[in-house]
Amino acid sequence: MKMRHEIVIKDLNDLDRAAGEFLREIGDHRLIAFFAPMATGKTTFTTAICRQLGVEEDAVSSPTFAIVNEYRTRRGEAVYHFDFYRIERLEEVFDIGFQDYVDSGCLCLMEWPENIEEVLPEETLRVSICTNPDNSRTLSWED
Repeated sequence: MKMRHEIVIKDLNDLDRAAGEFLREIGDHRLIAFFAPMATGKTTFTTAICRQLGVEEDAVSSPTFAIVNEYRTRRGEAVYHFDFYRIERLEEVFDIGFQDYVDSGCLCLMEWPENIEEVLPEETLRVSICTNPDNSRTLSWED
């Protein structure tokens, strides 16, 4: 039976707590796809996750034009940050070596996975982020 998870992020000051909780709750999942509308905070939350892993803050940025950025954690492990917003053809995903990234065993954080849904590996953890009436955010997923 699938278990439903939910984390509420009250405001920007609550990001680090939420990112730490998220990393504990996802366990061994390495492929994380963030489904959320524009301006919901996908990149902001990804930055908080990377900060929790010891990635240098100024290294993290949205890879909108590059499609993928690689960061290093304090332990030297790779983290891959994808932004599929500008993907127009699935061939572009294969051209960047997407399969090699997802097979690497490294943490892969994906923004705009809707644009490549048909090639997301089955084991991808699908996380929804929504904005609440009070401007807090709720992350939710099932595993």
